[in-house]
Amino acid sequence: MKKRNAYLDNASTTPLNKGVLAAMLPFFKENYGNSSNIYELGRKSRQAVGQATMSISKIIGCRPSEFIYTGSATESDNLALAGVARANKENGRRIIISSLEHKGILAIGEALKKEGFELVELPVDKQGLVNLESLKTSLNKETILISVTMADSETGTIQPIKEIGSIISAFRTDNAIKSGLPYFHSDASQAAGHMDINVNKLGLDLLTLSAHKLGGPKGIGGLYVRNGLRINPIIYGGGQQSRLRSGTENVPAIVGFGKAFELMEKNKLKERARQKKLRDRLEKGISRLIPKIVLNGHKIRRLPNFLNVAILDVEGEALLLHLDEYGIVANTGSACNSESLEPSYVLSAMGNPYEFVHGSIRFTLGQETTKRDIDHVLKYLPRIVEGLRRISPLNLKLDQKKMAAPLAFIGNQTPHFLRNAKIKNQKSK
Repeated sequence: MKKRNAYLDNASTTPLNKGVLAAMLPFFKENYGNSSNIYELGRKSRQAVGQATMSISKIIGCRPSEFIYTGSATESDNLALAGVARANKENGRRIIISSLEHKGILAIGEALKKEGFELVELPVDKQGLVNLESLKTSLNKETILISVTMADSETGTIQPIKEIGSIISAFRTDNAIKSGLPYFHSDASQAAGHMDINVNKLGLDLLTLSAHKLGGPKGIGGLYVRNGLRINPIIYGGGQQSRLRSGTENVPAIVGFGKAFELMEKNKLKERARQKKLRDRLEKGISRLIPKIVLNGHKIRRLPNFLNVAILDVEGEALLLHLDEYGIVANTGSACNSESLEPSYVLSAMGNPYEFVHGSIRFTLGQETTKRDIDHVLKYLPRIVEGLRRISPLNLKLDQKKMAAPLAFIGNQTPHFLRNAKIKNQKSK
């Protein structure tokens, strides 16, 4: 009998939607022209790029000229931070980010520190929400950019982006800043399939998007850049895309990006409700069948397809390998951290102990997730956990006074964590 596969790692990537693939195929072989050329093949490609851009810009509420295609969300994040920082360094050198940002933000932030910029990381509370009072006190006239993820890639906790936008707007008004600084950027790669991402409603100046998180192709991302915003390119060449991102446009991927966003928007409300129902079924089933389970992140303010739990007395990577034997695909955290055995910096930022984080596992649902997939997980996960606990030297007990955060328990026994054991970090990539 063929092994059943239950793919529950859609936060890492999603399978290519069949409708998206059909839209892309002609631009690999038939309409293969360079969109910069004026002959017919080039015009067909240019028209296709324009149609995709219209679809995306309509959804996010911007002008088509304000949307730039990149090679990934990581490149978009790099362009947003480095491009704004280098173009506005005479006005200030302070950049504010949250401690839960994608590594595309954290890494370019560290690089900019070496160029003389100041990087301020906002703390988050016990459930993963950015501290708004800390943001207010961190803002000053040297601040040129704030970047806060719309929903983090490990727990799916949704940040108060609209409220942050209002704080930034009030700061500009109170200080009579005419330049529009500080600018506000958010990475909505995870959130786009489930939330309203209208940049005007949210008060955003820059917005990062990714196609492969919602049924589109890999290797294509996008960045909304508000008209009039000062930003320098990070890739130089032929001057395509208003000189902000040189290089021949990846027409098939752009077409797929636009189609994926069209389908996403058409089915968003229905899919959000369907995936939440399945996610809740999985969460309730785990809490009923497996003792000593703790929910990571915010119980309510999270994306409807995210479930991140700490399963105590087991090690996350061992659990994933056993799940894989039964065709169950999940993850221990962001795909960008998968080559490292270091504990999740996102979960650690929420105040979770080192030992506790190593037992965490993330299930993320998608458009192709079914009730059968959920029931398949609930059939095998409890017996896998029981087997691993039987051979585990750990019998973790929770001392709430030592915890940095009061936790939302969804298990039927009191969770607890290590007293003396330590798991030594392996070399990170």
